[in-house]
Amino acid sequence: MVKVLIGLSLVAVTLNGCAAARKTYTSTGKEGYSINCSGTSSNWGRCYEKAGDMCGPRGYEVLEKIGENISSSSSTIFEQHSGTDINRNMIVKCKD
Repeated sequence: MVKVLIGLSLVAVTLNGCAAARKTYTSTGKEGYSINCSGTSSNWGRCYEKAGDMCGPRGYEVLEKIGENISSSSSTIFEQHSGTDINRNMIVKCKD
């Protein structure tokens, strides 16, 4: 069930182009956020915007930034599709 919800969340993020954040913990044990701004209709700016929303006037520090293009292809007896999926994820820590 959890995998289905995660999959649906990623589809929603990809379709509407907004960033999604979830709470995580840094290697030092401090609270941080994992921000996903994947998809062709999004960009790194959406991740930075979401980080600003999450941390407010305190600001934030980017701890890790991961982005990759993944080639994908699928075919049916009626059509063939190939393209690139764009995955972007950023880990941030709000400043004290």
